[in-house]
Amino acid sequence: MTIPATVPVLGWAWDDLLFLGLAGILLGAALLVVLGRDIIHSGLWMMLCFGALAGVYALLGAPLVAVAQVLVYVGAISVLVLFAIMLTQSKAGPLRLVFHRQAWVAAIASIVLFALFVVVVAEGDWPQRAAEVTRTATDQLARLLFNDYVLPFEGVGVLLLAAVIGGVYLAKRDPGQGGSL
Repeated sequence: MTIPATVPVLGWAWDDLLFLGLAGILLGAALLVVLGRDIIHSGLWMMLCFGALAGVYALLGAPLVAVAQVLVYVGAISVLVLFAIMLTQSKAGPLRLVFHRQAWVAAIASIVLFALFVVVVAEGDWPQRAAEVTRTATDQLARLLFNDYVLPFEGVGVLLLAAVIGGVYLAKRDPGQGGSL
């Protein structure tokens, strides 16, 4: 049994439904990153946001960019951010930070940006159907990355490894030890 070209009840293309689902997950996770009270949970929502963005990249026909998004942002950057948060988080900080007194400025900026977004979407001259998805030459890009630019690629890997080793060293150090590294 094959899947029909459109969703039976809605009449939409499967691509459109998948895009709307990924966009909803992306926007919801981004809101939870910003509005979350617990910084660890915000970091986890950030990982979901990056994963949904990778799904959008894959849907747009850029599988290499999607894989790079998962490897670099979900795999490395998010873990590094969460690792740094867990190492530096202190419960002795002030209850009210400077940022918390500027909520009304953020609310006004959000309303203005949302109104601008609505005007652009409503007044834009959008084509009825998008052009055929162009396939990128991922094999050429991969060859370029892993042949011509292999040294910078490996350098970034060594730099991330050094950051993880330094974080483990700082985490394992005794609190009373102090002094220089």
